[in-house]
Amino acid sequence: MKKTIVAIVGRPNVGKSTLFNALCGSNVSIVEDTPGVTRDRIYADCDWQDHKFTLIDTGGIEPESADVILRQMREQAEIAIETADVIIFMLDVRTGLVDADYAVADMLRKSKKPVVLCINKVDSYKKQANDVYEFYNLGMGDPIPVSAAGRQGIGDLLDEIVKYFKTGEAEEEDDDRPLIAVVGRPNVGKSSIINRLLGENRLIVSDIAGTTRDAIDTTVVHNGEEYVFIDTAGLRRKSKIKEDIERYSIIRTVAAIDRCNIAVIVIDATEGVSEQDTKIAGIAHERGKGAIIVVNKWDAVEDKDDKTIYRFTEDLRKKFAFMPYAEILFISAVTGQRLVKLYDAIDMVRQNQTLRVPTGVLNEVLAEAAAMHEPPQDKGRRLRMYYVTQVGVMPPTFVIFVNDKELFHFSYLRYIENRFREAFSFAGTPVHFIIRERKEKES
Repeated sequence: MKKTIVAIVGRPNVGKSTLFNALCGSNVSIVEDTPGVTRDRIYADCDWQDHKFTLIDTGGIEPESADVILRQMREQAEIAIETADVIIFMLDVRTGLVDADYAVADMLRKSKKPVVLCINKVDSYKKQANDVYEFYNLGMGDPIPVSAAGRQGIGDLLDEIVKYFKTGEAEEEDDDRPLIAVVGRPNVGKSSIINRLLGENRLIVSDIAGTTRDAIDTTVVHNGEEYVFIDTAGLRRKSKIKEDIERYSIIRTVAAIDRCNIAVIVIDATEGVSEQDTKIAGIAHERGKGAIIVVNKWDAVEDKDDKTIYRFTEDLRKKFAFMPYAEILFISAVTGQRLVKLYDAIDMVRQNQTLRVPTGVLNEVLAEAAAMHEPPQDKGRRLRMYYVTQVGVMPPTFVIFVNDKELFHFSYLRYIENRFREAFSFAGTPVHFIIRERKEKES
């Protein structure tokens, strides 16, 4: 089921990252007093009163002038409008309303998207009540006073946010067609790949990073089978600050990966793997999606020899060490080189994602693994694995019943996973394990 996406929009230094951390319950973002310091993770999965959602922090701009602040706030708002289901418009009670706030408020109001007005730095409502009333001038409903740093008013804010969540949006679960998100940094050739597969220039392709206007679903038929490709949009226009492009593109990437079954992570062969590439892959890995790493523009790599592809593959495996199961494909969207093999890779990953293994066979592999490599022990007490059964697919998920969870070290779990992969492949898909304790008498 598609998760509701909630985006935080606001001027620099109003406390977006602090609120993000407060809503997530942990310090995920770096928080300093200097505008534009959020560098790392800008999204997190949250839940409130059984409502699950993905929260996105749109911070991270370093304005040089008031004009730049307004331009970049508008870009934030545009992406929030296109991507988010609910928007938190965050303002600072201490600075009050400024022109940029009115301009962004007009955009958000015209979007018809639900907007929750969040007034931050309200440390004492009794003393600052009159200052909060000023924000009614925006005409966007009741302002919710909070102190993100002091964790005050957070429950009221969350109650207001979840009022706008829609229920029963599971229609995409009934779609048996593979949903493939084509993700990657701007200008790596995502739209070109889909256009080549489609055989027509349906998506805008340009040398300017981020010319795709919106996320687009494209259905392609190959050998009688339908494949739905989700193209992740870039920015509406070229930005002076590269980090802004990358940050905003991740917002759309999170939304696309949430919807997909398989993530096709596109790498530019002429530029190699960047930190942004590994971040995007990490989103797919954390969400349990199938993964295919596509190295595009292979035709543009100069001075290739018979070892080039092996050296590149080795570098990919090092950079993406957290997802060794990912399939790797070298292609050219311009020439069509090896592009047709993408369908084979998708079919293979899809088959492995949905593979169900009989319980008896699973337990045979588990027993053989334990015999070949004795389970760990601590203070004379040894791990005993009683039973394993598969409880889900996409990704394949297994429950292992043991005598003591604390004895099941991470390294041994990795060993068990490798043994399962040797037996059943699971190429292209992560595998999840749930460890549960069972008393020896019960076993």
